[in-house]
Amino acid sequence: MRKIKDVLRLKLDAGLSHQQIAAALGLSKGVVTKYVGLAAAAGLDWAAVQDIDETLLERRLLVTPERPRNHVQPDYGRLHHELRRKGMTLMLLWEEYRADHADRQTYAYSQFCDNYRRFARQLKRSMRQVHRAGEKLFIDYAGPTLALTDGSRAHIFVAALGASSYTFACATPRETMVDWLESTARALRFIGGVPQIIVPDNPKTLIADANRYEPRSNDTVLDFARHYGTSVLPARPYHPQDKAKAESAVQIVERWIMARLRHQQFASVDEVNQAIVPLLPQLNDKPFQKLPGSRASAFAEIDAPALLPLPLQRYEMAHFKTVKVHIDYHAEVERHHYSVPHSLVGQVLEARITVAVVEILHRGNRVASHVRSSLAGGYTTAAAHMPAAHRAQREWSPQRLIHWGQRIGISTAEVVTRLLNQYTHPEQGYRACLGLLSLAKRYGKPRLEAACMLALQLGACQYRHVRDILKNKRDQNAPPAHEEWVSPNHSHLRGPGYYQ
Repeated sequence: MRKIKDVLRLKLDAGLSHQQIAAALGLSKGVVTKYVGLAAAAGLDWAAVQDIDETLLERRLLVTPERPRNHVQPDYGRLHHELRRKGMTLMLLWEEYRADHADRQTYAYSQFCDNYRRFARQLKRSMRQVHRAGEKLFIDYAGPTLALTDGSRAHIFVAALGASSYTFACATPRETMVDWLESTARALRFIGGVPQIIVPDNPKTLIADANRYEPRSNDTVLDFARHYGTSVLPARPYHPQDKAKAESAVQIVERWIMARLRHQQFASVDEVNQAIVPLLPQLNDKPFQKLPGSRASAFAEIDAPALLPLPLQRYEMAHFKTVKVHIDYHAEVERHHYSVPHSLVGQVLEARITVAVVEILHRGNRVASHVRSSLAGGYTTAAAHMPAAHRAQREWSPQRLIHWGQRIGISTAEVVTRLLNQYTHPEQGYRACLGLLSLAKRYGKPRLEAACMLALQLGACQYRHVRDILKNKRDQNAPPAHEEWVSPNHSHLRGPGYYQ
């Protein structure tokens, strides 16, 4: 309990001795002497003392008058902004302050730092986080929603840069992973660059494992971050102070945007977004209360120069699926089969699926890319993925086999044509034709041409007939001249022209 006023009352009004006052109030005689002497030095009598409270009395007795300040006062608001730049320190700012006012009295470094910290404690924002220029973009959804005329709700997405508090907002129909990532992509386009880190809350749609020490985003979120060259680092669970910028921005958006739209009626989310667009410049141009400038000016000066450039193309939403390569070097994705290099048969790969493209990834590297097909049970095959033998077989065609025969001779081409015409489907004669043409490697092209001419004369145009002629050397006993055989006109034969 304060007893200064009681000491002075008993002395100045009652006229008691110091010893009597000490005994009455339970104080030492020295304390009584001290306060009576201070009152006398201040020129106070009981009439002046009795109308003031204990706090003011103590201040008048004990606090010495402040000497007038002759030091040049720094602009602490500007210092607060400058400290957000990379590499900026209070020591450097103090040196610049001393250099700018070399001809006047300035603070020493310790007093300079104390004054700045005293100013910083007066700000409403937390000082636990020091936000560097272009470093972090905080994202979150507002708690309140806006009603639509069809009974649904528009959810409000909010993003704010750490250093400048530059704010973006838009409406989405829900809060799914697609809504989160599409809104973040719009926010990046709004600020015209990419921060080093994107800090969301811990929504299940984005974070596969909300571990305090090693949080893990899902594959689509990692793909999004990889596309923009940034990182996604969620805040700790149940620690809103890790994303205080987002919490503050959400509150401001609720008051400055959502509150202004409360009396309007909206039929769709697009109409809500159209109403938000003109309000964002007003919000970002609003001057700070205790700092110089506004969000827009701070963004242009601090954050904008430090942002990474946007990629040329906007992110296309993708989802991932684990697939296994079958023995036919195809992997099934949504009931359609896509080819991969045949050397990956039997391995487990990852499919990246977008609206138009299916990409197959092996250990993070793309090994195949196909146009997405909706044909259930169908196959999409790239020739480069096939083994050499399969690729060669795929290139077979009736016209190609006939052309191979023509390079040996006209009789050989005719035999090939007749072999193909014997079957309902020309593919059934492919093996016989290949067997026939392979005889040129063993016996030579001239002998094969002669054997085919003899087979045409005999009317025996099977592979085994030509093979036996060559094996028995009948083509060498009486080789006919080319002009002696003329292809008869059989109306039931399709001929080479049929395969053009």
